[in-house]
Amino acid sequence: MTRRSSKAGEPSQRQRRVGELIREALSESLARGEFRDPVLSEMRFTVTEVRPAPDLRSAKVYVMPLGGEREDEALDALQRAAGYLRGEVNRRVRLKFSPSLSFEIDRSFEHVQRIDRLLGANESADD
Repeated sequence: MTRRSSKAGEPSQRQRRVGELIREALSESLARGEFRDPVLSEMRFTVTEVRPAPDLRSAKVYVMPLGGEREDEALDALQRAAGYLRGEVNRRVRLKFSPSLSFEIDRSFEHVQRIDRLLGANESADD
């Protein structure tokens, strides 16, 4: 049996499926807000995407604090809680290895808004 390789840089179906399971588990844990860290307990987050590595031993988690405020503080707090959140994922998602988690602010919203502004400016210039 041969394995089909995905196109360069694209996640496999398994990576996508595992990423979605991790995203759901993290979303539930973060929504509960039961943290010792005061930053995490008072903030709310949207987990927009999780990108597991091909070997599924690590995952990059893209988040956005609701309101888009205090991003640096939120990111630092999530990194401090990464071990705890890894344990939460391990309890909720059955995987051979519990992936290490690294967090990044999701900048895709800003990118979409920028494109919308550029397109809007272009449309008004055509009138």
